[in-house]
Amino acid sequence: MHIHLNIIGIILIVLALIHIIFPRYFNWEKELKNINLANQQIMIVHTFFIALTVGLIGVLCVTSASELIETNLGKKISLGLGVFWLVRLFFQFFVYSPKLWRGKPFETSIHILFSILWCYFSSIFLIIAI
Repeated sequence: MHIHLNIIGIILIVLALIHIIFPRYFNWEKELKNINLANQQIMIVHTFFIALTVGLIGVLCVTSASELIETNLGKKISLGLGVFWLVRLFFQFFVYSPKLWRGKPFETSIHILFSILWCYFSSIFLIIAI
Protein backbone atom coordinates (compact mmCIF):
# COMPACT_ATOMS: atom_id res chain seq x y z
CA MET A 1 0.00 0.00 0.00
CA HIS A 2 2.92 2.35 0.58
CA ILE A 3 3.72 2.40 -3.12
CA HIS A 4 0.08 3.14 -3.98
CA LEU A 5 0.00 6.10 -1.59
CA ASN A 6 3.26 7.40 -3.06
CA ILE A 7 1.84 7.11 -6.59
CA ILE A 8 -1.39 8.82 -5.52
CA GLY A 9 0.59 11.53 -3.75
CA ILE A 10 2.69 12.31 -6.80
CA ILE A 11 -0.37 12.36 -9.07
CA LEU A 12 -2.19 14.70 -6.67
CA ILE A 13 0.76 17.09 -6.45
CA VAL A 14 0.93 17.21 -10.26
CA LEU A 15 -2.84 17.70 -10.45
CA ALA A 16 -2.60 20.58 -7.99
CA LEU A 17 0.12 22.22 -10.07
CA ILE A 18 -1.95 21.82 -13.24
CA HIS A 19 -4.50 24.19 -11.69
CA ILE A 20 -2.00 26.99 -12.37
CA ILE A 21 -2.86 26.85 -16.07
CA PHE A 22 -6.66 26.81 -15.60
CA PRO A 23 -7.22 30.57 -15.99
CA ARG A 24 -5.40 30.66 -19.33
CA TYR A 25 -6.62 27.28 -20.62
CA PHE A 26 -10.26 28.06 -19.83
CA ASN A 27 -9.87 31.69 -20.98
CA TRP A 28 -11.16 33.08 -17.68
CA GLU A 29 -10.13 36.63 -18.54
CA LYS A 30 -12.82 36.65 -21.24
CA GLU A 31 -15.25 34.07 -19.85
CA LEU A 32 -15.54 35.51 -16.36
CA LYS A 33 -16.19 39.07 -17.57
CA ASN A 34 -19.85 38.16 -18.09
CA ILE A 35 -20.47 37.29 -14.43
CA ASN A 36 -20.49 39.58 -11.41
CA LEU A 37 -17.37 40.29 -9.37
CA ALA A 38 -18.39 38.00 -6.49
CA ASN A 39 -18.78 35.02 -8.85
CA GLN A 40 -15.48 35.86 -10.58
CA GLN A 41 -13.61 35.91 -7.31
CA ILE A 42 -15.36 32.80 -5.96
CA MET A 43 -14.23 30.94 -9.08
CA ILE A 44 -10.62 32.05 -8.65
CA VAL A 45 -10.47 31.58 -4.87
CA HIS A 46 -12.17 28.16 -4.93
CA THR A 47 -9.84 26.97 -7.67
CA PHE A 48 -6.86 28.06 -5.56
CA PHE A 49 -8.14 26.27 -2.46
CA ILE A 50 -9.03 23.11 -4.40
CA ALA A 51 -5.49 23.06 -5.77
CA LEU A 52 -4.04 23.72 -2.31
CA THR A 53 -6.13 20.95 -0.74
CA VAL A 54 -5.33 18.44 -3.48
CA GLY A 55 -1.63 19.32 -3.23
CA LEU A 56 -1.61 18.95 0.55
CA ILE A 57 -3.35 15.58 0.31
CA GLY A 58 -0.62 14.60 -2.13
CA VAL A 59 2.10 15.73 0.27
CA LEU A 60 0.39 13.81 3.09
CA CYS A 61 0.38 10.64 0.98
CA VAL A 62 4.04 10.99 0.02
CA THR A 63 5.33 11.93 3.47
CA SER A 64 3.03 9.97 5.79
CA ALA A 65 2.07 6.75 4.03
CA SER A 66 3.02 4.60 7.02
CA GLU A 67 0.91 6.68 9.40
CA LEU A 68 -2.09 6.57 7.05
CA ILE A 69 -1.83 2.78 6.81
CA GLU A 70 -0.80 1.78 10.33
CA THR A 71 -2.53 4.13 12.79
CA ASN A 72 -6.16 4.47 13.83
CA LEU A 73 -6.12 8.17 12.98
CA GLY A 74 -4.53 7.37 9.61
CA LYS A 75 -7.28 4.85 8.87
CA LYS A 76 -9.94 7.44 9.75
CA ILE A 77 -8.26 9.99 7.50
CA SER A 78 -8.07 7.35 4.76
CA LEU A 79 -11.77 6.64 5.18
CA GLY A 80 -12.53 10.33 4.76
CA LEU A 81 -10.30 10.55 1.69
CA GLY A 82 -11.89 7.40 0.25
CA VAL A 83 -15.36 8.88 0.66
CA PHE A 84 -14.13 12.20 -0.78
CA TRP A 85 -12.83 10.56 -3.97
CA LEU A 86 -15.85 8.28 -4.24
CA VAL A 87 -18.13 11.32 -4.18
CA ARG A 88 -15.86 12.96 -6.77
CA LEU A 89 -16.30 9.86 -8.96
CA PHE A 90 -20.09 10.15 -8.54
CA PHE A 91 -19.91 13.78 -9.69
CA GLN A 92 -17.86 12.71 -12.72
CA PHE A 93 -20.85 10.74 -14.02
CA PHE A 94 -23.94 12.34 -12.48
CA VAL A 95 -23.17 16.07 -12.10
CA TYR A 96 -20.94 16.96 -15.06
CA SER A 97 -22.94 16.87 -18.27
CA PRO A 98 -21.82 14.34 -20.89
CA LYS A 99 -22.15 17.24 -23.36
CA LEU A 100 -18.80 18.45 -22.02
CA TRP A 101 -16.95 15.38 -23.35
CA ARG A 102 -19.13 13.19 -25.55
CA GLY A 103 -18.02 13.30 -29.21
CA LYS A 104 -14.84 15.22 -28.34
CA PRO A 105 -11.77 12.95 -28.43
CA PHE A 106 -9.52 14.95 -26.09
CA GLU A 107 -12.27 15.67 -23.55
CA THR A 108 -13.45 12.04 -23.68
CA SER A 109 -9.94 10.78 -22.96
CA ILE A 110 -9.66 13.20 -20.02
CA HIS A 111 -13.06 12.05 -18.74
CA ILE A 112 -11.95 8.41 -18.90
CA LEU A 113 -8.55 9.17 -17.34
CA PHE A 114 -10.06 11.01 -14.39
CA SER A 115 -12.77 8.37 -13.93
CA ILE A 116 -10.01 5.77 -13.62
CA LEU A 117 -8.04 7.98 -11.22
CA TRP A 118 -11.05 8.62 -8.96
CA CYS A 119 -11.75 4.85 -8.89
CA TYR A 120 -8.11 4.15 -8.03
CA PHE A 121 -7.90 6.83 -5.34
CA SER A 122 -11.17 5.90 -3.65
CA SER A 123 -10.47 2.17 -3.72
CA ILE A 124 -6.97 2.50 -2.25
CA PHE A 125 -8.08 4.82 0.55
CA LEU A 126 -11.13 2.66 1.36
CA ILE A 127 -9.03 -0.52 1.38
CA ILE A 128 -6.63 1.16 3.82
CA ALA A 129 -9.55 2.23 6.00
CA ILE A 130 -10.88 -1.30 6.35
